[in-house]
Amino acid sequence: MIVIDYDAGNTANVLRALGKIGVNAKLSRDPKEILQADGLVLPGVGAFPTAMAKLVDWGLVEVIKQAVAQGIPLLGICLGMQLLLDKGLEHTPTKGLGLIAGTCRPIPRQDGYPVPHMGWNKLTIRQDNALTKDVEAQSVYFVHSYYADVADVFLNATSSYSIEVPAMISHGKVYGVQFHPEKSGECGLMILRRFKEVVDASFTSD
Repeated sequence: MIVIDYDAGNTANVLRALGKIGVNAKLSRDPKEILQADGLVLPGVGAFPTAMAKLVDWGLVEVIKQAVAQGIPLLGICLGMQLLLDKGLEHTPTKGLGLIAGTCRPIPRQDGYPVPHMGWNKLTIRQDNALTKDVEAQSVYFVHSYYADVADVFLNATSSYSIEVPAMISHGKVYGVQFHPEKSGECGLMILRRFKEVVDASFTSD
């Protein structure tokens, strides 16, 4: 499995968590390695425009799209999930990867709900997918100021804050989690195991 390297900030923790579940993961921005991977993880901490600029500068946008078109499963984490969308409205409107239809918007400010949304919140399953088994009402760790505004057809789980925060989204073999599974204890590791199962099944079927 390849963790896509674009100076995303939380790669060491992601690699450590994948190692805990027996995944031999490698950090890389090499297009050849990405296109030959059995599965991909797009991590992320930081700002949407900066992250997209780095993906563009390193020629990774089309590589990621090609990998998905080839059927390679992809998991976006936190900012990595937001980058899967058509566009982001952080600081300035910025084109995303366009792998899941939607827009990344600022979390509405409301008394009693500080932004960034930071801490542990429970998941509510809206629509099952390969990663949602056994995670209903489990708590996971969030740190974010923006959310993925997507159609219900792509929405798998939410978490209650000032809004119902989209916590898990998917389209085909493209998955996104707004929280940090690598910082979410056993529940986070379980979700990563589910993604590993998707990768293993996809690799076997191919």
